[in-house]
Amino acid sequence: MQGVLVSTWTTFDQLSLVELPAPALGANEVRIRIQAAGVSFATSLVVQGKYQRKPPLPFVPGTEVAGVITELGRDARRFNLGDRVCAVLDWGGLAEETVAKEVNVFKIPDTLEFARAISFTNSYATSAAALTWPHLLNVTAGETLLVHGATGGVGIAAIEIGKILGATVIATAGSTDKLGVARRHGADYAVNYRTADFREAVLKITQGNGVNAVYDPVGGEVFMQSLRCMAPEGRIMPVGFAGGEIPQIPANVLLVKNLSVCGLNMGLYYGWSPKDRRYEYEPKMRANMETLFNWFEAGLIDPLVAKTYPLTEFQAAMAEVLARRAIGRVAIVLDEEARRLGHNLQ
Repeated sequence: MQGVLVSTWTTFDQLSLVELPAPALGANEVRIRIQAAGVSFATSLVVQGKYQRKPPLPFVPGTEVAGVITELGRDARRFNLGDRVCAVLDWGGLAEETVAKEVNVFKIPDTLEFARAISFTNSYATSAAALTWPHLLNVTAGETLLVHGATGGVGIAAIEIGKILGATVIATAGSTDKLGVARRHGADYAVNYRTADFREAVLKITQGNGVNAVYDPVGGEVFMQSLRCMAPEGRIMPVGFAGGEIPQIPANVLLVKNLSVCGLNMGLYYGWSPKDRRYEYEPKMRANMETLFNWFEAGLIDPLVAKTYPLTEFQAAMAEVLARRAIGRVAIVLDEEARRLGHNLQ
């Protein structure tokens, strides 16, 4: 099979597509013929050895895939051959096939295209957990939710889920085009942070009351200013630090306004932690994914894929991500899914 191989820590543009042996199938694993795989900023950090979790060299990068099950491990019982699934991997996604632990595999609706299915295990699962789990943002009807990075994968998901929950959603983005996308996905208000002070805009929209919850994948000064446009007893969640700066949280602001800061490392639930707890959290994760698929089938969420690339153009796909041009997710597509989308495969 063909796949991208990382033999030493390097940048994405230095990697190559090579011929690889098919991965061995474990007893509790399934083999998947990959139809789509995700690339993200985190993927670029992994291949450089800069992510908090380092796979053993050599490895195939990529943690989000969708495809068709072609083989079952001897102890795998949940799925059948031919099932259409999405999966979270420890690594191994940028290849023609992979093996995944059955615990991290989810059957997808028949109407869900593979290229869009990659958004569920990461972007949508993260946003759903963040907005609905009681110990996190726990957004309820009538509250106001502020979503930063509103046209990234997690941002779009957060807007849509916020509206499902009955919240008023204020989205921030950096261009007129992105603001339009945020509105089309349900945002009640859209603020261009490049041309306006979003803190002032939020306070004006909320008549000085501030927002009840903040979903922040940007970090840095965006996080700091968000603290200053929150209502008393508000909740704020750092989802990532795309802006490049990790904020140092002023405890006095939390104290004065009775604010709560909560964190979410989705990798914990998929087994990406020093102590592998994926089996402990399996019921919680399956319930989260079932809710998302139900929302999709009801037409309440609409995953946006900005661009697709065949596996041979994996470097161009990552360049699109790193340039921050993408509105929605960027997907690598293979096989029938690539042909469906009009890619000419050699």
